[in-house]
Amino acid sequence: MADQVDLFFSGLAESSPGRLPPVLRGVIRFDLLRPTGTRSWSVTYADGAAAARPEWREADCVVTIAAEVFARLLAGHDHVVALLYRECASVAGDLPLLLAFRRLLPEPADSGGRIGPPGPPVTGPAGPGDAESGSGRGPRLAGLVSILHGNLFVISDERGDVAGSSAAPLGLFFFDTRFLSVWRLTIDGGRLQQLSVNVPNYFESTFFLAPGEPTHYVDSPVSVFRHRWVADALQERVTVLNHTGQQIELTLRLDIEADFAEVLEVKNGHRRDRRTETQIDEVSLRVRYQRATFVRETIVVASAPAGIDEGGMTFAVRISPHGQWHTDLWVATLVRGRGGDDLRQRLRSYTVRSKPQVRAQLEQWVREAPRLRADYEPLATAYERSIVDLAALRYRGLNYAETLPAAGMPWFMTLFGRDGLISCLQAVPFLPQASVPALRILALTQGTRYDPFRGEEPGKISQEARYSESAAFNELPHAANYTAADVNPLFVILLDEYERWTGDVDLVRELEFQARAALDWIDRQAELGGDGYLWYQPRPSVEGAVNQGWKGSAGSICFRDGRPASYPQATCELQGYVYDAKRRAARLARACWGDPGYADRLAAEATDLRTRFNRDFWIAERGYYALARQADGRQVDALASNLGHLLWSGIVEPDRAGRVVEHLMGPDLFSGWGIRTLDCTQSRYNPLGYHTGTVWPFDNSLIAWGLRRYGFDEEAATIARSIIDATDYFGGRLPEAIAGYRRDLTKYPVLYASASMPHATSAGAVLLLLRTLLGLEPCGDLLTTDPVVPAGMGRIELFDVPGRWGRTDALGRSRPDPR
Repeated sequence: MADQVDLFFSGLAESSPGRLPPVLRGVIRFDLLRPTGTRSWSVTYADGAAAARPEWREADCVVTIAAEVFARLLAGHDHVVALLYRECASVAGDLPLLLAFRRLLPEPADSGGRIGPPGPPVTGPAGPGDAESGSGRGPRLAGLVSILHGNLFVISDERGDVAGSSAAPLGLFFFDTRFLSVWRLTIDGGRLQQLSVNVPNYFESTFFLAPGEPTHYVDSPVSVFRHRWVADALQERVTVLNHTGQQIELTLRLDIEADFAEVLEVKNGHRRDRRTETQIDEVSLRVRYQRATFVRETIVVASAPAGIDEGGMTFAVRISPHGQWHTDLWVATLVRGRGGDDLRQRLRSYTVRSKPQVRAQLEQWVREAPRLRADYEPLATAYERSIVDLAALRYRGLNYAETLPAAGMPWFMTLFGRDGLISCLQAVPFLPQASVPALRILALTQGTRYDPFRGEEPGKISQEARYSESAAFNELPHAANYTAADVNPLFVILLDEYERWTGDVDLVRELEFQARAALDWIDRQAELGGDGYLWYQPRPSVEGAVNQGWKGSAGSICFRDGRPASYPQATCELQGYVYDAKRRAARLARACWGDPGYADRLAAEATDLRTRFNRDFWIAERGYYALARQADGRQVDALASNLGHLLWSGIVEPDRAGRVVEHLMGPDLFSGWGIRTLDCTQSRYNPLGYHTGTVWPFDNSLIAWGLRRYGFDEEAATIARSIIDATDYFGGRLPEAIAGYRRDLTKYPVLYASASMPHATSAGAVLLLLRTLLGLEPCGDLLTTDPVVPAGMGRIELFDVPGRWGRTDALGRSRPDPR
């Protein structure tokens, strides 16, 4: 083992050139723990290579790890991120240097299979193989109250109570784990009843309550306020008011439990009976869960004297006439590391934020966005809400100092490659700075090995990164999950769009190495099929959604008669993304990378792809493009919203665009609220089907953008107006998806039962639709506008749009509404 590790380090000078980004600089030291003592190797990054010396020296990142664990990593039997979550490695300093080190590891790997002691058995309505991270199944979210700050969030009922169960995702969640499963308040043994709820912003809420049944409200002698907020912890002030002229005495009880369930266990109705340990003292209650080196802990502290037992806290309350009493509660969520400290504290990315700091960050975020003045109130409200929601969904992970975009609450409160890239793409004209950390972290987590358990391949960009117990012990691949085929082209598309708007050539040059590697992965995948198309197999692990496109659920890629397509599949929108990515990369190669030869090659490949695509995917007798192709050459002929993505990418021949638009805007795809994911005449259509009939705001925003690209301005405006109209029924906030019912049937948009809300790409959809209505496009150092505002929407004025030009304004006005 020692020889294997030493040989690896001593051979880095020879094996590493060309495997690291040339701009990477720094020193990382590995302190390898052996029975005979500690042996240190210091590795220096410079000029795209690494050199290692067997010495202790000051370093930017220090990794303390058992030599046998490092040997297992070399052999491909573990993953850097998973062992970090299990605390099998202690990391101090710049964690990105460790993630970059993955590029130096030998390529073959298979990190599947549980590592360490077995966890509690999984029970529930479905087996572990159905734990679909990307599916739409899950408990209903309607009627619940939630607040969040990044990936720390709490969901309660309308009384502020939490009683976690498989029927509702109630609880305090952090890093994909439920740290509170019961948080229930009673007075003299009775539950409280809701009077009102106020949620003034995304990180705080107040519940107004009274004891007794609703019929007793008129003369209630007591009322209760629960003011709750989240920043780096959950804090709650409970205030009890005496409305009588007499002194009153009562017993206030707070039941507290923590089951440390994973968010995906809650989503899928699974259960694990984890053995927890509870400790109490005079001021706090601690609940701890440990599995080997994996430790999670909840700490609850109260400001008022309380009787504390293993099930919660009891307060003996005495209130003078017309007086009040209160206690402040503080709940910490700890991710314990070696030595018992919170492992985040050793990383330079770690910061602690107070409530005023959170409020100040939000105010700064809003100030940086353009200011909108719109006659049409739903648009003005939706715009403001979307800007705030995009702020709410940003979080700090364990591996990066800047904030990253989480996909959606509650199921996807972590970085998803596809969702993060699309939401940033939608927001580029408004919040361009949001793209920078997303691009950098995805570049940092780019695949370096062939690991079938994770779907990892050199150059492939990560789709999902979760922090859960099953991810840490390699029971599921979610610590670093690469099973999405569209992230690579979307990465290149966002990089180019960001530079077009901002002129930030430095970032494009910084990420040139990763962008080229992403394109190389696309070419290798195309070679596998032998026809130049981007193909994918089903996800190699049984856990997770089946497909590797955005419609990831089983059966969503199907024939008109309902038969699922066989594998491998080449879906139509993937080819459009690749076409667009290569065209954009050709521009970057010429303008930023100084490589005209590479630019010419990419441009020629894009042109060839467009020619072949229009030959092989067009279904002449139906007048639209196939949803996908099978390996046997058969066209998968279901009519779906994927068609609209082809317009966005520009791969559609102009003389066929009209036929495509007729289908998109026809009554079988267009519901009145937007374009359905699947035509309602198809066999698999279901208005409540996650990818087989619902209406997705992000999907429609890309389609509307594509319609404008081909000159179908009125149709683009129709979609924009329909989606914006829907926001008025959800307080200005768009859910992840709505049902595909006809608008004239339901009269209002029906929420998809377990839709995430807020959702990053739905918030971003409002911004992209606004861009589409105003026709905002960068042209060198100028911003051009070509407004097409639907009748009745009045005037739209957007002030201080950021870009290469500094800040400028854009406006548009609609024709009078004929109604």
